[in-house]
Amino acid sequence: MSERPILLIEDNPDDEALTLRAFGKNRIANKVVVARDGVAALEYLFGRDADGRAHPVPAVILLDLKLPRIDGLEVLRRVRADPRTSLVPVVVLTTSKETSDISEAYNLGANSYIRKPVDFERFIHAVGQLGLYWLALNEPTDAEDPEPGQPAR
Repeated sequence: MSERPILLIEDNPDDEALTLRAFGKNRIANKVVVARDGVAALEYLFGRDADGRAHPVPAVILLDLKLPRIDGLEVLRRVRADPRTSLVPVVVLTTSKETSDISEAYNLGANSYIRKPVDFERFIHAVGQLGLYWLALNEPTDAEDPEPGQPAR
């Protein structure tokens, strides 16, 4: 699987813990960076660490829509608008089943839209499938998978 991190953008501590547990059960070893609101997500994606280096471009972004400060749709809009992140796979992982949210997410460039299952076993299976597809099977573009030490294009 990819060495790049997974960016989990989730404000609900229970859903965060459930997702991290599901990653563990599915042996997904990628580092998981958690952002608990839209502002923190954008700071990670476009900010710099203490040494002034850009954070690694995530292998995949798991994005909740109902976030404080800046909502998930606005995060998605900004991710797609920036050349550094425009090609990163974004999976909307949310409880919203509103038709307008689904349509808007796809219109803004989401790669997938998954409603969070309530049942833990179904959730473990769904996260396993996400990991298998986006981290093991999917072939990233050169812009998504820069050479070590090189910035994403």
